Amino acid sequence: MATEILRTKWMAMTVSIWIQCTGGGSYTFGIYSAILKSTQSYDQSTLDTVSVFKDIGGNVGVLSGLVYTAATFNRRRRDGRERGGGPWVVILIGAILNFTGYFLMWASVTGLIRRPPVPVMCLFMFIAAQSLTFLNTANVVSSLENFADYGGTAVGIMKGFVGLSGAMLIQLYETICPGDPKTFILLLAIVPSLLSVLVMPLVRIYKTSTVDEKKHLDGLSTLSLIIAAYLMITIILKSILSLPSWANAVTLAVLLVLLASPLLVAVRARRGSIEKPLSSVYSPLVDKLEATTSGEILVLDEDKSLNVLQAMCNVDFWLLFLAMICGMGSGISTINNIRQIGESLRYTSVEINSLLALWSIWNFIGRFGAGYASDLLLHRKGWPRPLLMATTLGTMTIGHLIIASGFQGNLYPGSIIVGICYGSQWSLMPTITSELFGVKHMGTIYNTISIASPMGSYIFSVRLIGYIYDHTITGEGNTCYGPHCFRLAFVIIASVAFLGFLVSCVLVFRTKTLYRQIFEKRLHRR
Repeated sequence: MATEILRTKWMAMTVSIWIQCTGGGSYTFGIYSAILKSTQSYDQSTLDTVSVFKDIGGNVGVLSGLVYTAATFNRRRRDGRERGGGPWVVILIGAILNFTGYFLMWASVTGLIRRPPVPVMCLFMFIAAQSLTFLNTANVVSSLENFADYGGTAVGIMKGFVGLSGAMLIQLYETICPGDPKTFILLLAIVPSLLSVLVMPLVRIYKTSTVDEKKHLDGLSTLSLIIAAYLMITIILKSILSLPSWANAVTLAVLLVLLASPLLVAVRARRGSIEKPLSSVYSPLVDKLEATTSGEILVLDEDKSLNVLQAMCNVDFWLLFLAMICGMGSGISTINNIRQIGESLRYTSVEINSLLALWSIWNFIGRFGAGYASDLLLHRKGWPRPLLMATTLGTMTIGHLIIASGFQGNLYPGSIIVGICYGSQWSLMPTITSELFGVKHMGTIYNTISIASPMGSYIFSVRLIGYIYDHTITGEGNTCYGPHCFRLAFVIIASVAFLGFLVSCVLVFRTKTLYRQIFEKRLHRR
């Protein structure tokens, strides 16, 4: 029985969740950035340069997509099973990159090796952050293939947990090595890499579905929300109270027990479900697209996915890319500047730290909630997924305007709205990508579109917000105080989000026929 449970897609999803929970080392840069700066004698500008390579490495995952395609689709037999390859190849590369990057950084800050030149340290950071794209691609794409009928929910869970991973790793830091960022860097090298190598054989693609798949996915979704709620309560308590070391150990132990709970879903799904082959009549993925004279998209041929170059010749690729520049770029620019905004509005350091810590929770709610809601609306109403993308981008516009207003306490509702809507893009975009261009090259295509995040961050955070802030400062010093400091910048950012809303509306119009066909085929299967 135990062997049978291990060889199910539910077990594959469970271990993928565990990998995602440890993969967000780049999200904890604030923990070890100070020790990196002091031991390497960096000024702030140099540290920011290293941080840029963290963002580039964590978002430019085209290579991981290419490797995934080569390791899975190109090695499958006619019966759909892998012959020597599989998602584990991509996970193994991610584990090697993670260990290499963080171990070399740890060796640098501890003096084990000579202090490397800045370009070499940037390379270390890039390698460490690049590991996330490999782990993320393997887990997200394999989960979407295993749960194709509920791809939005599967992707939402995967993306949600990687969004929570930073908060989880901080819990590990506060329990095992509080106040010792050097040791924490070594933990980042060992824990994610070791876990990934141990469980990677279980991450496989299964060409079967279960009659009560939705029921068990709902159970997994409930557990995900419980874990997120527990983390939120823990973060709030730690921001208010100074917990002793034993209390930190207890909170971490409870978190580990909660993370083991998806095993119960895997056991229950195996015992109570009947597996059956996926229907060859219907696939929820659209494989080859052409535009009709009316501008709408129709399905012409199935089982022929577009590669990244073919996708880039399609107008919908660029509509999705532009929407993500507006949505992801404006969202990440907000979190990058939330501390400076709080300081300009006279928020206390405790309040600012709480806002930063809770961002991961709002991010998770957006990632998970948008994936789940898009599946629900598509299955019940036949509504196109881009419609939810347009809704979240329109709502994000309101969040940016709240931040621009500068009224007392504005960052609380503003950060919640922007955080949820920003997270939504990370689960909606991969699922929409698979439905527009097919699953075979999905890893490459969605990682190419993900480049919109660092691109938007540079344009809006550095060239826009930073430029306007520097020209708003009056008097001595380099700090601006008052609502006017960021008002103009965030009015412009709100306009950018509104542009993303308009672009998404165009995508809704162009894909409405596609999603109507998907909805009708699902009705036929019932």
